[in-house]
Amino acid sequence: MTGSIRTVLLLLLAPSLVPGASSHFDRFDVFKAGDEGYAIYRIPGVVVTAKGSILAYAEARKTTRGDWGQIDIVLRRSIDGGASWSAQKGIASVAGEKSKNPVALAQNLAAAGEVTYNNPVAIADKKPGLVHFVFCLEYMRAFYVRSEDDGVTFSAPREITSAFEGFRRDYPWKVIATGPGHGIQLRKGRLLIPIWMSTGTGGHAHRPSVASTIYSDDGGRTWHRGDIALPNEGDWTIPNETTAVELADGRVMLNSRTESTVHRRLVTTSKDGSTGWSRPVFQQELLEPICMASLVRYSTKESGGKNRLLFSNPDNLSRADGKEVLGKSRDRKNVTVQLSYDEGKSWTVKRSVDEGYSGYSDLTVASDRTILLLYERSPEGAKQFQPVALSLARFNLEWLTSGHDK
Repeated sequence: MTGSIRTVLLLLLAPSLVPGASSHFDRFDVFKAGDEGYAIYRIPGVVVTAKGSILAYAEARKTTRGDWGQIDIVLRRSIDGGASWSAQKGIASVAGEKSKNPVALAQNLAAAGEVTYNNPVAIADKKPGLVHFVFCLEYMRAFYVRSEDDGVTFSAPREITSAFEGFRRDYPWKVIATGPGHGIQLRKGRLLIPIWMSTGTGGHAHRPSVASTIYSDDGGRTWHRGDIALPNEGDWTIPNETTAVELADGRVMLNSRTESTVHRRLVTTSKDGSTGWSRPVFQQELLEPICMASLVRYSTKESGGKNRLLFSNPDNLSRADGKEVLGKSRDRKNVTVQLSYDEGKSWTVKRSVDEGYSGYSDLTVASDRTILLLYERSPEGAKQFQPVALSLARFNLEWLTSGHDK
């Protein structure tokens, strides 16, 4: 399909999503619990390729037991802005004998014979048709695959665990994880993926932990470690799942989940996304319910608009008599999208996407500037976090900024 035909089709399918149109919001369940023999789908990721295709991916779990059971990585593809989707397919299959991570067996978190693929992360390359994809096996090995046909097919997995081995001199990890969500390609071409590592001695064999990045400067052929960006020190309690964005001045900003009593997202910056990280600080406007979040660039001044960043996570804070009231056990609910006009220094626009129990989310921006949010959704009226679908919310800037300056 040519670009011009695709553009006409998008306009016919969703005329209210184009820039300058009236406010629009809709939602579609991309992965539903019970489909294809999987009890639950979790850990969403979504990217838009240089050709405009949407790739939505996730962990497909055979049971609801947790992170260490029989888990596959699956993907669906849309070439019409999310109006229709390809059949679901698996994209992670490592040949040869596979063993469970000993830390999971030690804590009775898994059973021998189960195979856990985890933490899928994609990067949509600027080169049309090229998509990079990294995932982990048993939280102790990492692999790279690539697509050169816009996400239709992927290469055989190639192990890149060596990129993590370099961390051992600074941190004796037993557990590794990429992302989750999406990685980024910097303007100079570097591929960058946030990662976290754990000694596996604490709760769920995921704690304690620190966060960093891995990167490739040769199009995914070789991968290298960055400096540890977020140590487990003082108030910086157990940094782990982290999202990244390139700022207008070329620096990279990491925004991380922690278990700090400060209840705020932890932020640090680097000139190249791998070295010289700034002293981490808590972002007071971004709440932390101990949950994955997402960060993506919407626009730049250079592209003729404003500098805009988007952020999403469960925003579960209420106020009583001017004081903060946290949800019970930091409940995962009220997935919200926020907007910054000053490269993440402040967040002045906020709108709830789902006021109910809702969890992990990933953001991207379609070629027609529609904002796409793939997130874990619980049933309407649920009394606890119970993800029954990974839903794709599609909305435009007008919907997000209603009542605000765009």
